[in-house]
Amino acid sequence: MQKITTTIQKIKALKKRKNSKSILLGLAITLFGYNAANAQLTASGQFRPRTEFRDGYSTLQSKDAETAVFTSQRTRLNVGFTGYRFKFFVAVQDVRVWGQDASTINRTTIAENNGIQLHEAWGEIMLNDTVSSIQNLSLKIGRQEISYDDQKVIGALDWLQQARYHDAIVLKYFNKGWTADFGAAFNQNKELLAGTIYNGVPAATSGYTAGTNGLGTNYKSLEYAYIAKKFFFGDISFLFLSDNFNKYTNVTAGTPAVTTKVNEQGIWTRNTTGFYYNVNATRKLKFEGSLYHQFGHDKNGRSLSSNLASITSTLQVGRKLFVGPGVDYLSGNDGTKAVTATSENNQFDPLYGTPHKFWGTMDYFYASSGFGAQGLLNYFLKAKYNLKDNLTLFADIHCFESANSLSNGAGGKQTSYLGTELDLKMSYNMTKMINIEAGYSVMQATNSMASAQVKNVTNANLTPQWAYVMVNIKPNFLNKK
Repeated sequence: MQKITTTIQKIKALKKRKNSKSILLGLAITLFGYNAANAQLTASGQFRPRTEFRDGYSTLQSKDAETAVFTSQRTRLNVGFTGYRFKFFVAVQDVRVWGQDASTINRTTIAENNGIQLHEAWGEIMLNDTVSSIQNLSLKIGRQEISYDDQKVIGALDWLQQARYHDAIVLKYFNKGWTADFGAAFNQNKELLAGTIYNGVPAATSGYTAGTNGLGTNYKSLEYAYIAKKFFFGDISFLFLSDNFNKYTNVTAGTPAVTTKVNEQGIWTRNTTGFYYNVNATRKLKFEGSLYHQFGHDKNGRSLSSNLASITSTLQVGRKLFVGPGVDYLSGNDGTKAVTATSENNQFDPLYGTPHKFWGTMDYFYASSGFGAQGLLNYFLKAKYNLKDNLTLFADIHCFESANSLSNGAGGKQTSYLGTELDLKMSYNMTKMINIEAGYSVMQATNSMASAQVKNVTNANLTPQWAYVMVNIKPNFLNKK
């Protein structure tokens, strides 16, 4: 306000000299200064290299398989701008493995793997003005991350270097502790002159799938409603989501016979609905959990009926230690019965969530090549210890069991217990912008885990290991401090 007053005084002084050009210039400076004061520009970045040691990560390997060691890197630039009744944001990222690109010396002979990707690009329009009694009513349009609650079924999957996004439009409402979001998306491979056929296979970038999930087939369209309320004792939310997949038929022709997937008009709809809760039972005891049901049809057109139930407890012991047991149940198909194109699918799919956070950091379940057809029982105990203000230690132990019977391939059953996994992690904040993280995981798998029905690995290494070291630098370019 003082700057505006000073500028007005200068304009009055210019008026006395009757210099019209100077007056117009002064008015322009005043208006620009006022708009700049009411707008906000943000510019930040992220540099995140991660070196991994893999000896059975994600899927069991044979005993004679060699260990994998590599470094992947995410480099991200974020620019945002907030103006009167609108927001604008763009995040451009480059994801690649060290050494995968051709150097400047031999680039003419070796094709370069381009890992640059537009991770986010959205605009948000405020539908309520500054005098509205509603705290927020807005429309967010474009490529964006969508995350809710504990990210068990909808999350940004930040652990994955390329992370996850959706090309969507979301109507967002918030007022007096109530949140209500309504979102929709419609995907196509390219511009078409007729029809809406979608093969569900997005373009790959640098060997990393550019889609929004690990299904192998991306959704053609998506609609959801999310409603949440904050109470004095915690949070409760409700979700209803429909994701739709393009119908197809398998056509077999030729000699020898070759089966080809042919897409056609129409969709198969999968519906997921349920509740999430986060309740503070006492000052030091918290319960968190969810209950979801899926119905409709899966991406292959099979009738679907499946469930997820989860509960986690967290008890604060002293000032620095947090511990708590929990259990997850995800339904699956009976492993002793044959699965046909007409049989009902009872396997729960955790949609677009963050499996790495819940079902072991070695990502055996519901991640890239994870088990899940027969469902999963995950009994776990988690512990977190704040050794210092900037140093935190984590230790989780998981006991994995199939939620249904497993066949031994000879008309009988085999044990449903799959294995025990220990996950250790250290997180050190060197500064507010620099974090160093390291972890080690080991699993003691059973023969059932390696069996043909689950992983189909002969001469399997039943004690897989995985370790990583990651540096995360997140600069704020406009922060003078």
